[in-house]
Amino acid sequence: MRGWWQDLTDLVLPAECGGCGRPRAVLCPECRAALSGAAPCRVRPVPEPAGLSVVHAAAPYEDEVRAALLAHKERGALALAAPLGAALAGAVRSGLGPVRRPGPAGRPTAPKGRLRLGKGEAWGERDGWEADGAAVRVTGTGYGPVLLVPVPSARGAVRARGHDPARRIALAAAGELRRAGTPARVLGVLRQRRAVADQSGLNSRQRLENLAGALEVVAGGERLLARGGPVVLVDDLMTTGASLAEAARAVRAAQSGARALRWTGERTGPAEVYGRKAGREQAGGTSGDTVCAAVVAAPLDAFEINRN
Repeated sequence: MRGWWQDLTDLVLPAECGGCGRPRAVLCPECRAALSGAAPCRVRPVPEPAGLSVVHAAAPYEDEVRAALLAHKERGALALAAPLGAALAGAVRSGLGPVRRPGPAGRPTAPKGRLRLGKGEAWGERDGWEADGAAVRVTGTGYGPVLLVPVPSARGAVRARGHDPARRIALAAAGELRRAGTPARVLGVLRQRRAVADQSGLNSRQRLENLAGALEVVAGGERLLARGGPVVLVDDLMTTGASLAEAARAVRAAQSGARALRWTGERTGPAEVYGRKAGREQAGGTSGDTVCAAVVAAPLDAFEINRN
């Protein structure tokens, strides 16, 4: 377990760059450029697990980026949470699209105050709305913040590391989003409902089997999800996509339960506009998905989706 003095020393006087080892730098300019110098883009693992939400990543998982993530996760280089969080915030913004920028009263902005829904774009079920052809005008005042939901680590791994890397990076990303004008908060509502085997050494099929049904939303978490805006599953790294797919399943199940409860016992008005493409882009073709995902890094071959 790390002592508080060690944490403080790392934050004030970082020993070396987390990416290349250059002395007295949390992350040197060259490594920072490798992490956040390019625009985040969509990634897709091969094979793609069923139910995986659309995922955006900031950088390929190689060289300096890989070293920085491992330094933060395994060696407790906590000062790296800030640049890693900034990279994750970029991936979140890329996944949500331009209409998530807030306007008056925290509402999303769009030309003439309207959000136009394209194919597969979805809305939630909370605030009032007015439709005019393909346009939807938000009339409620409860357009909630972006909800960053970290994929949980096993309790034993958190104890061994002395911190929760995904949650720490998510908190830094939420702060970065707020500073840029996008309301955001971290919502740690996922937990492991059963023990799972160590994922290292497992192939994509074995990872899916290992994680199937392993996650759930904590009691009361579905209400917290319903009170916010778009849900973005976040993690430091996507490899096979198995963890993100299982997290998406658990969140969707909680959302479905909350909607059923609302329509049977606590019925409210139809809809908060999420203004985010889903539908056909969701694995399995689920239309109206209100969950996307963002990670700091993904394998280089997962970026192949962006090449013609």
